[in-house]
Amino acid sequence: MINSILFTVTCITTTISGVHWISGFSTELNLLNLQTGLPYSLSIIFILGCHEFGHYFAARYHNVPVTLPFFIPFPPIPGFINFGTMGAVIKTKSVIPDNRAMFDIGVYGPIAGFAASSGILIYGFTHLPGIDYITRIHPDYLSDNFTDGALILKFGDSILFHALGAVFTSPDQFRPPMSEIYHYPYLCAGWFGLFITSMNMIPVGQLDGGHIIYSMFGNDKHVRIAKMSMVLIIGLGISGIVSPVLGWEDIIGWTGWLVWAALLYFLIKIHHPPVILFRELDCKRKALGYFSLLILFISFSPAPIIIEF
Repeated sequence: MINSILFTVTCITTTISGVHWISGFSTELNLLNLQTGLPYSLSIIFILGCHEFGHYFAARYHNVPVTLPFFIPFPPIPGFINFGTMGAVIKTKSVIPDNRAMFDIGVYGPIAGFAASSGILIYGFTHLPGIDYITRIHPDYLSDNFTDGALILKFGDSILFHALGAVFTSPDQFRPPMSEIYHYPYLCAGWFGLFITSMNMIPVGQLDGGHIIYSMFGNDKHVRIAKMSMVLIIGLGISGIVSPVLGWEDIIGWTGWLVWAALLYFLIKIHHPPVILFRELDCKRKALGYFSLLILFISFSPAPIIIEF
């Protein structure tokens, strides 16, 4: 019952957020324009569902009792940037027996979420509307003074997002800049999917990346890698503060990383809890582990959200 209620509420909040992202946050909601938020909402739900059911089926494969996904809604708050959800989680109901099971449960979530996000992005790039779509939203988009005196919100690019855009659009085709992709539901949802995948793949504590690194290399190496990751995240957070102050043209970092670092340190913890039995992983699992680290590398954006005045 709780899972169903949270899922339903998340469908509603993501639909509302979809309307706001596409049409503007000042848009008044009604039954007629709610349908414009459905492509975004369904895409987000699909990506989160694939990620969590990747964990779920891996747990069931190893006979680890596990809950169905709990989707986490986030209500629309005026003046506050949000995606209608804070993700989704599952909860294991027993101790995970060994590092092989831990690895499988950790790795198949981000791989499934990555595949879903990539698929949504490919669809979005292969079905891009013409420039008249953005001019309907911003009638003065093509004018020289379009951004004068305006607050500009940009989503940070990543290697994969940029590569998919380059491969699946033609050079003569209009491709929206990173300051406008949130108006495109499939690009916005796919970008968000890569963002949350990369956040979960940071190799710290009981994040997916932490499960994977711990299961592959053991506790000692995991601790060193986790500490280095925390230093990097905090450095990017500080850089997000310093970059605008120093007037750097290219902002490197994001203040939100400091919040994420605090959550990791106080709630998720840096260290990974031990498993009962630790065994060497087979070659297939090792290959999947290194592939998951590649996912982190190509999905990660050092400055995911940039606000320019």
